[in-house]
Amino acid sequence: MATVAFLGLGVMGYPMAGYLSKAGHKVRVYNRTPSRAEKWLGEYEGESFSTPAEAVKGAEVVFACVGNDNDLREVAIGEQGAFAAMEKGSLFVDHTTASADVARELAEIGKDKGIGFLDAPVSGGQAGAENGVLTVMVGGEQADFQRIQPLVDTFARAVTLMGPVGSGQLCKMVNQICIAGVVQGLAEGLHFAKAAGLNAEQVVEVISKGAAQSWQMENRSKTMLAGEYDHGFAVDWMRKDLAIVLQEAQSNGALLPVTALVDQFYSEVQAIGGSRWDTSSLFARLMNVRSFD
Repeated sequence: MATVAFLGLGVMGYPMAGYLSKAGHKVRVYNRTPSRAEKWLGEYEGESFSTPAEAVKGAEVVFACVGNDNDLREVAIGEQGAFAAMEKGSLFVDHTTASADVARELAEIGKDKGIGFLDAPVSGGQAGAENGVLTVMVGGEQADFQRIQPLVDTFARAVTLMGPVGSGQLCKMVNQICIAGVVQGLAEGLHFAKAAGLNAEQVVEVISKGAAQSWQMENRSKTMLAGEYDHGFAVDWMRKDLAIVLQEAQSNGALLPVTALVDQFYSEVQAIGGSRWDTSSLFARLMNVRSFD
């Protein structure tokens, strides 16, 4: 059993840290809002600390799952950050969906301190985290990956080394590109079905058995048609992710016209009050333009 630290107990990190604790590992947690850490301690075995530096003392592996690049820098190299207190030979595993640039930046800083670094963003959403079935895409050294794989397996059903540092984040960008296009396509299809006077639920039942089938169709079509969006991956988070994607595309020359368009559509969802709605609320944007009796 390992001694690990987990920095960030949001909707993803909270259950992920919980699975590590349930597996018998000694878990030391930090969260910017202390009450969240106290709530976690009410459900799981572990210890809570008031700074990242305190939380990582003695930890063989430090996990982080925070909001964005700046949040990651803060917990890693900010005042009272983790890197200052981590032991040589320990590993920092970042599950934040962040830029590949910040992953490479922190990996270099860690290398100078004798600390390994892996970027390991996840896919599967809140439900995947709570059910311990996340998909984890990793960038870093093979030896470091092999060290952390048994730990990550406690909350993931798939964990894959994609290449050097930054590769995990680049793979997550592909994931978000694909999701954006699929959700918009589903929203337009359901909108078209209603405009054509079809029974949209019946349409989904039929086409979900063929080539149009997708995770989004299986898991989101019913709630979309019911106008229910108080769940899942928030529009604000998706726009954060797509901003990273589009910035990376400017650097590598990738052409992402659909992704850029869907990002604009999400800004319209925000404008009608859907900042915290699930990403499937692209359908609400269309229904806001035209409603059907």
